[in-house]
Formats: sequence, structure tokens, C-alpha cells
Amino acid sequence: MQLFEQPVYFLYALAVLALLGLVFWLGGKIKRHITDALFAPAAFARLTGGGDKLHTAKNILLFCGILLAFAALARPQWGLEIVRAEGDFAQAVIAVDVSASMRARDVHPDRLDSAKNMLRMLISHLQDERIGLIAFTSKAYIQCPITTDEDALKYFISSLQADMLPVPGTSLAAPVKLAAHMLAKYPGKKALIILTDGEDHSPEELKEAQDIAQQEGIRIIAIGIGTTQGELIPQRTDVSGKVLEYKKDREGKTVVSKLDEQSLAALAAATQGVYIKYTTPAQVAVKVEESVKDLDRSRSAASSRARYKNRYQIPLFAAVLCLLVWLALPYRARKSPEANNEEKR
Repeated sequence: MQLFEQPVYFLYALAVLALLGLVFWLGGKIKRHITDALFAPAAFARLTGGGDKLHTAKNILLFCGILLAFAALARPQWGLEIVRAEGDFAQAVIAVDVSASMRARDVHPDRLDSAKNMLRMLISHLQDERIGLIAFTSKAYIQCPITTDEDALKYFISSLQADMLPVPGTSLAAPVKLAAHMLAKYPGKKALIILTDGEDHSPEELKEAQDIAQQEGIRIIAIGIGTTQGELIPQRTDVSGKVLEYKKDREGKTVVSKLDEQSLAALAAATQGVYIKYTTPAQVAVKVEESVKDLDRSRSAASSRARYKNRYQIPLFAAVLCLLVWLALPYRARKSPEANNEEKR
């Protein structure tokens, strides 16, 4: 935690106080030069009644007031408060395939890292959408609930790893059913963005999932990552990333993972969605952004977030108090009648 949100204002304060100190020093030097030329030291002290201590106190109050004013501008903060906001948002869920086949390197650096690069770019552009994140293999799991918190989404996207889930295989029906459950409470048209190589080990479940998506008004945007020629799946790598062993099936044969565009295109078409072949992160992000522009929006609260309380009122009050006292104090103390009579004698 930073005690001050804008600590740069203390640099401005130092510059202002240094300039003010220089003005006071030059003014005092000129004043002494003039008074020494016109008065004897004792005579000037009798005329002004001294007042050095009071004058010093006024200068200290002025310097403190200015410093405290800049401290208020620096926005001191401590203690937490929960902030909630409301807005009109479209709703979408992103589902990312994290099965072993996403380690294939037919796109650079590999399928999963390419998907993550695109998603980070996409999240930065989707400012009017509430988004949830799912990771799936043969089963689907919520990684991030539907939210408007861009930092949280990027964190969970960065944490995605191939084989991070305890179940192997791939099922396209699993993320569709889970996304339908997450989006069920929101009215109108919603979107499910699936990033996968399209290999489906449970195709018999897909028809039911498509029907559920249609009933819930979910448009599926399927993004196919990989090549139709296929690629071997790295099983073990060294610290430099060099492949030491490729994945093999139960019969000991090396597994080749191929992009199944036909399944993904059929899934998207069944829900009036769109299929997008992965090319570059920027190009795919633009196409996805265009595909979700006409989603229905609903009034809802944005995700709550904690922030430090701004305590600028404290130094600001102290600054005003110092400056008021500085204005109220005279430059020299008034003499008592007894002191005046003593001088006349």
C-alpha cells in the first residue's frame, strides 16, 4: 500500500517552499540593509517593539500551511472501503481449452499461450461487457465469475496452464452447459467465446448442449486454434523449452493433434454464432469484438472492489487552520499601556 496516492506533489511542495524561503531570505536581507542605513539597532527595536518571535511564528505557520496543502493534494490514504458501481453491460463467458493438446506448437509459441495472448488483448477492449472465465477439458470449471474487473480477468487468464485440471480429454458440451448456467440469470442475447482445437471426445453430448445454448439465448463464438495438418504434443521439455518427449497413447503411438474446424463451425452455426480461425492475436480480437457488439445489455451492478480511503480532508483542514491563524496574528505584539508610559519617561 502507498500511504500517498500522488506523492509527486511533495516534490512540488519542496520547490514552492524553497522558492518562498529564498524570497523571505532576500527580503530579510534587504530589510536589514535599509534599517541599518536609517536607524541605530536599538532605536529600530524600540520603534517596532521587537516582535521577532511573533514574526518567526507567522513564518512557521505559513510554511506548515503550504506543506499541509500539498500533502492534501498528494491524497493520503489508509483503511479500506468497498466501492460498487452500476451500468449497462452485455454478458459473455470465455471458455478456454486447457487439455494436453493445447501444448502443440503448430502456432507460436503454442496453442494455449497464443489463446492467452489474444484474450489479454480482447479483455482490454471489452469495456462494456461483464465477462466470466471457464477452463475445460472433459469437464468445465469456473476460473473467474462474471465480472467487470479487468485486472482479475487478466490474472486468471495468465494462470491458465495445459493439464491444470484433474480430468483428461476434451468435451465441447461441458463448457457450453456451464456457461448456460452462469448466464441464465441475464436476459436477452449473451455470448460464449470458446478457444479450442476442436477435438471432442464426447460428441454425443453436443446436441443437448446446443439446445441448452439456444434456449438461453447464447451465441457461440468458436475460435479454432491449430492447423488441420496437426502437430505432435510435447509431454516433457527442458528448462530452455526444448522438447524431450512427445505424448503417446495407450498403445505407445505418438499422438498427433489436429484442428477440427468442422465441429467448431457446426457448433457456432447451431446458435447463430460465428467460427473464427486463429491467425494473430490482434486480428482475432477485432473479429470477436465485432461479434459481440449487438448483444443485449442489462442494468446491473459492476463487481465490488476494495480501495483505500482517501484522507485528504485531514491535512486540508490542518492547512486551512494554519493559514487562518497566520492571517489572524499581527506582525508584532501590541505594547501594553504601562510599556508605553515607561518609554515616554
